[in-house]
Amino acid sequence: MASRHTISTRLWHWVNAGAIIVLFMSGLNISNAHRYLYWGNYGFDPKDAWLSVIRFPGWATIPQHYNLAIARDWHLLAAWPFGLGLLFIWAAMLANGHFRHNLMTSPRDWTPGAVLASLKAHSGSDGGARGYNPVQKILYGAVFGVLLPLMLFTGLAISPGFEPAAPWLVEVLGGRQSARSLHFIAAWGIFAFVVIHLVLALANWRLILAMITGGKRPAEQEAPAHG
Repeated sequence: MASRHTISTRLWHWVNAGAIIVLFMSGLNISNAHRYLYWGNYGFDPKDAWLSVIRFPGWATIPQHYNLAIARDWHLLAAWPFGLGLLFIWAAMLANGHFRHNLMTSPRDWTPGAVLASLKAHSGSDGGARGYNPVQKILYGAVFGVLLPLMLFTGLAISPGFEPAAPWLVEVLGGRQSARSLHFIAAWGIFAFVVIHLVLALANWRLILAMITGGKRPAEQEAPAHG
């Protein structure tokens, strides 16, 4: 039988997981430098902020004490495999048909009945082994198509070294402070997805094993059709 997960998918999955962990924890340290979020191009006064962020504890940050310079170094280091990996996985998914066959949704996938059926099927013994159900398609589509690209583009927009080269990106995102706010929202959106992803994966350990070994496609997907 062919592998359920290609080597490109597995390689990207684990490299990206490590990059996101470093990005998220170093980002919390960077957030501690100024714990207020604004809309528009400028924002300095806390009274103009739309959100006041908590101060994150040292155990949740990289490094585990407040150091803006070191946190930025870690953030930039992890941004390279994250950004290049996102380009790589999109190219791979389009080339090998993974996006078309497994992630592209139809109007029927968005119906309440399809969502409820997906949740019920996931708790079964096969754990969704017959392919991606509508809930998985919607979640993965939102992550690949919205959250991950939004993280990349907003991160570039708020990077002091990149902004002069592409000021149009900052304008499209509504200003540098808007890009910073969207970056924060996308980061916590990815965090929420990771939590859901881990809960569903731990509910069926075979899913984790398949992402390491590649797993196997169910026989009924590969068997030739008979008249």
